[in-house]
Amino acid sequence: MKSDWKRGDWVSHSGRPEWGSGQVVSAEGITQDGRKCQRLSVRFDRAGLKTLSTAFADLRPSTPNAPQSVLSEAKPFDLSALNEPDPPRADMNELRKALTTLPEECTDPFLSLGRRFENTLALSRFTGHGGSLLDWASTRTGLRDPLSCFSRHELEAFYAQFRMAAEAHLRKLTPEIRKKDPAAAAQIESKLASPARTMLQRSIGGR
Repeated sequence: MKSDWKRGDWVSHSGRPEWGSGQVVSAEGITQDGRKCQRLSVRFDRAGLKTLSTAFADLRPSTPNAPQSVLSEAKPFDLSALNEPDPPRADMNELRKALTTLPEECTDPFLSLGRRFENTLALSRFTGHGGSLLDWASTRTGLRDPLSCFSRHELEAFYAQFRMAAEAHLRKLTPEIRKKDPAAAAQIESKLASPARTMLQRSIGGR
């Protein structure tokens, strides 16, 4: 495994493909079991900021991913590569928090306003029904089988809270980006797929 990543590099985690591509924010040389490796802070498109050791995480070179689910119809993604065990029951509070709060990439002030706007609209790829509900819960918690910890009714309730938080966040972002960067706002909105456009209309309409 490569152990000379530097700030700005784009990587993917072979064991966590659902995280998408991530950019190295910081890289620190460390020693693990007598071997030199690195401790990295990586901001992933779909999972936010993660701290990883190259002694354990199999990272591969990658390229930045545009939020395609905003600009085109969403396609289901494959969760079969999730091989890590589910979190213990003791982490239930953290799981509930993950299910009801927005990803960091939607709220991080260090990201551009346009990127936060796109990332929030990208949440429209989840419908909260059927397989999409389970995809959403898996993405937010890392659980291979969310129904092992929550009932479908609980997941639907958590999703409703999550969706309301996303729309409330859009109500703040939309007028801000339209005022500060109207060209970027117009470009993003002109390419929205139907689910993202509906989500935007709902948020600014306050319904």
